[in-house]
Amino acid sequence: MIEDDYLYKKDGISGFGARMRSVFGSRKFWLRGLAVIVLVAVVYYPVGMAVVHKIDDNPDFTGSYQGGSHSVSTASALIDREINQNRWTANDPFFLPSAALDNMPNFQTGIVYALSRFAIELSDQIGRTRGSSQVDPDLDDAAGLLKFRGDKWVFDPSISLLPGVTSEQQYRQAISALDRYNQRLADGQAVFERRADNLQETLNRFANDLGSASALIDDKVEDPSLFDRTADDVFYATKGRLYAYSLILRDLGTDFEQVINERQVAPAWAEMIGSLQAAAALDPLVVVNGSADGIIFPNHLAGLGFYLLRARTQMREISSILQR
Repeated sequence: MIEDDYLYKKDGISGFGARMRSVFGSRKFWLRGLAVIVLVAVVYYPVGMAVVHKIDDNPDFTGSYQGGSHSVSTASALIDREINQNRWTANDPFFLPSAALDNMPNFQTGIVYALSRFAIELSDQIGRTRGSSQVDPDLDDAAGLLKFRGDKWVFDPSISLLPGVTSEQQYRQAISALDRYNQRLADGQAVFERRADNLQETLNRFANDLGSASALIDDKVEDPSLFDRTADDVFYATKGRLYAYSLILRDLGTDFEQVINERQVAPAWAEMIGSLQAAAALDPLVVVNGSADGIIFPNHLAGLGFYLLRARTQMREISSILQR
């Protein structure tokens, strides 16, 4: 060893540095490093993805109603479930195994998108006495906060090298805003106008949004491909949107029960909810964008689109009755 150190020093290299070079240059070191990388790829990511992954499409989910509005209570609880209980995955960084998921993030962002539309309707229509009255500040806050992108992590180098506001932080503030509004509503200090025209306008807005979602599905169905890597993204984003609408409209049916009974649309309302729930319940093992008339390789987007358009038609029919 002394002789080796002498030789290394003679060449201008310290004995310690030479030994380190010997270690890092050894075949055994690189084999061990490769083994660690393989272990991470084979165990860390797949196992972590399996633990986190959850498409929570429970049709019976409801908020803990304490007065106020049933639909607002469920909207708040649904955000809380996806943020604080199931884990928000749409903005997970690359070093977390859940960053490799795509179905769950799309499902979650679809849910929040539908809830943001509902919050807009609350602030613009239902939560105001008339169009000229003041916008409820909590509903206005909730509508703005739920528009925040779902993929914002604490660091975003494209904007700043400093820590920023995350999607979860924004959505938690939206939960607080909805809860404050609902508590004030229960105390008789806020507005929730249970008028037929408000319900009609809300249905029309939701139907328009489903029309936009159907256009995305149509683009995919018109160009079928068994190797379409984005078909599942469209499928689960739409599924999340329809799932959220099924819960919100179910509870709006309770909030507007008197109007629905007076206009005799309860059977049609139940059928609409059934169509939305049927769409939200679709859960293929693998999303296939095959031919519309395929036998071996079906088109799951077309199946989802059928229930979507059925629900949209039913919304229009109910809206037409409410207008009379």
